[in-house]
Order: sequence, then structure tokens, then C-alpha cells
Amino acid sequence: VQLVESGGGLVQPGGSLRLSCAASGFTFSNYAMRWYRQAPGKERELVAAITSAGGSTNLADSVKGRFTISRDNAKNTVYLQMNSLKPEDTAVYYCCAVGPYDYWGQGTQVTVSS
Repeated sequence: VQLVESGGGLVQPGGSLRLSCAASGFTFSNYAMRWYRQAPGKERELVAAITSAGGSTNLADSVKGRFTISRDNAKNTVYLQMNSLKPEDTAVYYCCAVGPYDYWGQGTQVTVSS
């Protein structure tokens, strides 16, 4: 089982990034998917969630209107489109497959700074 995040990096405030999480080793389409983030000195925070078929999504209040979660079950990939980024979005972002067992990726760093 593997979840591999990519797409993080350094971006200026107001900029955009798209994170990807590629899954392998399990039946991706059977799992709801979540994105979490953890900033230094803070607890891990749920940012976005999407159901197994992609028909329903939820976003944390802090990112509503700026972030979008989506998935492509044919590519075994979940995405997090992040627009209008703010310095407070700086964190390590993790994807998580939610099912009988939860699977986690290794995380990707997002830094929003001028």
C-alpha cells in the first residue's frame, strides 16, 4: 500500500498550488479520501474530504471558497486545488485513505511566503 503526495512547494500569498496523491496497493475506488495538514507546533487538521465515488465533498471552514478536493478513480489519484493561498496555509499536507484500515502518505510541504 502506498500513497504518494506531490505538488507542494513555496508560493507567494495569493498564489495557487495543486497537490496530488497517487494511490497503489489497494482498491482506491472503495475508499473515501481526506487531506489533512499540520503546521509546526499545531495539531493535525482535517482540510478536505471526498467520498469514494466523488459525489460528495467537505471542506474545513478555513479553506472554503479557496480549496477544492477532487479525485480520478481511473488514475487512483486524489487532488487538492489550493487557490488564494495565505501564510496560515503553510503546513505539511497529508492524504489519507479512509476505510477498514486508514492509509497515510508521507506528506508534502506547502510554504506560503513572500
